[in-house]
Amino acid sequence: MRKASMRTGPLIAAALCLTTVCVHAQTIRDTFTEGLSQRLFPLLDALGGNPAALNALRGDPEIASMLRARSDRRAACGADLGCAAQAMVWTDGETQILAAAIPGKGADDGPAAQARREIAGVNAILRTYGLGQVPPYPQIDGAGTIDPQETRSRLQAAAWLSQTGRAGSVQALDPSVEFALALLHGSERTDAIGYEPLAGGFNAPAMKRARSLDWKRFRYSAMIITGVGPEVEGMSLSPFGKYHLRLAAQRFAAGDVPFLIVTGGRAHPRATRFTEAEEMRRALIERYGVPADAIVVEPYARHTTTNLRNATRLLVAMGAPLEMDALIVCNPDQSAAIASPDFVARNARELGYQPGAVGRRISPTELVFRPSPRSARVDPRDPLDP
Repeated sequence: MRKASMRTGPLIAAALCLTTVCVHAQTIRDTFTEGLSQRLFPLLDALGGNPAALNALRGDPEIASMLRARSDRRAACGADLGCAAQAMVWTDGETQILAAAIPGKGADDGPAAQARREIAGVNAILRTYGLGQVPPYPQIDGAGTIDPQETRSRLQAAAWLSQTGRAGSVQALDPSVEFALALLHGSERTDAIGYEPLAGGFNAPAMKRARSLDWKRFRYSAMIITGVGPEVEGMSLSPFGKYHLRLAAQRFAAGDVPFLIVTGGRAHPRATRFTEAEEMRRALIERYGVPADAIVVEPYARHTTTNLRNATRLLVAMGAPLEMDALIVCNPDQSAAIASPDFVARNARELGYQPGAVGRRISPTELVFRPSPRSARVDPRDPLDP
């Protein structure tokens, strides 16, 4: 009985702490969580580093009333950690109130739209990693099947961490962002920062070359080699992926494309130790002799939609002119799927925009692609690849 009472005390304390923002007075930097926060929630993270803006928001009567209602909702949960996690979820009305007031620079569609995406991302993490909701792609996303006691431990740790001071956090406004970040960390799903800074590491030689490149010498800005993740545990590249590399090496030999962007994350099968783009790079160098400074690694994409979105982001980082076409190289079935109206609909549904304009198929395995600056929008509704 004594052991049970010892556990109950901290549980009640954590629950009570969640009813108000009682962050410890002393705050320190946590560089890992800081990096995850910056990657997933750039607008909210910037707000956390702006005490004057935070105080102004807390002083707004409408926002203060909304935050009190959220605090009361958490207080009503008592020591029930599942209830507390549910109480962290932002309603549509709460989202609209906060998003309309947050200052700063958003994406191309403005700070309010960016704030709504980031709050939706907080909700997605809370529901998936805290409340066990099935994610859109359950075979590769989410926490997987875990023991109920482990779920409770992750919720408890997230509750404590959300109230333990971290420099630059928005904890003083609301604990939900820190709670969500702690859930991701506790679930070992911090994929989104696995290769930062992306301009360094494997990509440093290509980025250096791009800075002095005369883009006008080439017909296409880059060749985008899409991923097809393996489904066999321990397999580094799928058979289709190996075919894509042969096609890419053959096409690169024509000399009218300066860079190959290999794109594919650590998605298939679940919890694989292999990053598809990294394995593609290795094969291009070792098997086909492609120079390292001609290969750009995009190691995050988990879907064909984000293959193109993330490749566009890298083109921007390289300084490539977006009015210049790129070339997509993949197997005939995937090529046909990318060229179809269904793919346009899928982009609209999953991304909210088109990452670029897919042009004509110049062969069964090649498509023209004109990248769009809309791809710069950060969207943590997929917290593994925002």
